[in-house]
Amino acid sequence: MSTNLILNRILDGRRMTEDDFIQLYEQGDLLAIAGAANTIRDRLYPDNTITYVIDRNINYTNICSCGCRFCAFYRQKGDPDAYVMNEKTLLKKIDEAVELGATQVMIQGGLNEELKLDYYIKMFASIKSRYDITIHSLTAPEIYFIAQNSDLSIKDTLHRLKAAGLDSLPGGGAEILHDAVRSQISPQKINSAQWLEVMHQAHEIGLESTATMMMGSVDNIYHRLEHLRKIRDLQDETGGFRAFISWTYQPGNTKLAGAKFSSLKYLRFLALSRLYLDNIAHIQGSWVTQGKGIGQMTLFFGADDLGSVMIEENVVRATGVAHNMLEEEIISLIAQTGKIPAQRNTRYEILKLYN
Repeated sequence: MSTNLILNRILDGRRMTEDDFIQLYEQGDLLAIAGAANTIRDRLYPDNTITYVIDRNINYTNICSCGCRFCAFYRQKGDPDAYVMNEKTLLKKIDEAVELGATQVMIQGGLNEELKLDYYIKMFASIKSRYDITIHSLTAPEIYFIAQNSDLSIKDTLHRLKAAGLDSLPGGGAEILHDAVRSQISPQKINSAQWLEVMHQAHEIGLESTATMMMGSVDNIYHRLEHLRKIRDLQDETGGFRAFISWTYQPGNTKLAGAKFSSLKYLRFLALSRLYLDNIAHIQGSWVTQGKGIGQMTLFFGADDLGSVMIEENVVRATGVAHNMLEEEIISLIAQTGKIPAQRNTRYEILKLYN
């Protein structure tokens, strides 16, 4: 079957198969794929909007027992720059974020054996007692680790965190949901089934989440496709993923090292993700790892969201990559493409239009 026929069938409502994906990835015309992805995106969002959110990414500790080979951020206990953030510093960061218009905080950190469930419950309860802000925080590896470290089940841990103020989960820690890859880049982190199980149980109790992917370390297109299939299958079952966010591995200052991933390959994959993940409403373009120019280009490859005007970001920065964006810049960047910039909240509800 020709690649154009595959695209036409997908546009007519036929679900993309794995064979379709591979054929389009290897042989499909890039602009035709981008056009199809834009068509699907524009059917979902005929109001012509592209969204973004204002948040702050706060890393409460850099002490981590995982030691992932792709990570330049983690430290071991006893390292001179290892830390656990105190409440005063945390609340000051949230104060600053609220003053800058943030509607959510993304609180994430290392797998620190000294931090039990009570630490997180106290943190979230303290935030909720002071601020009207969404706590979109803790990745699946953190949830799994906290449960084990506190001798609790995953579901019980999630229930207690939700009661304390946790609103939703970011998709971090997925990297590539293929255990042959995980064994090379993060052998001490939870496996693919465990990541999916945390998300499944979170969705069951009403904690929605995002799904993510870090591509370009030791993975190939078949690994990435299996990752997408697992996400799509779980979404068919639970409907709990709000968005899919892919970004590219940054090799600087890491044990894994390697080369940077091609921006053209990233854009092709992004567009195919829009076509394959027909049950996930939002596809986010990455400017944090790719830079502003490619971030803007994602809007021509099916993305409907540009993520966060990141008031703070430390993990990618630790690799030596630092892209910053003010709110006025992201508004201008979206408007230059002919789209309408729109500030959203964590639930993708529009808060403000700039047209």
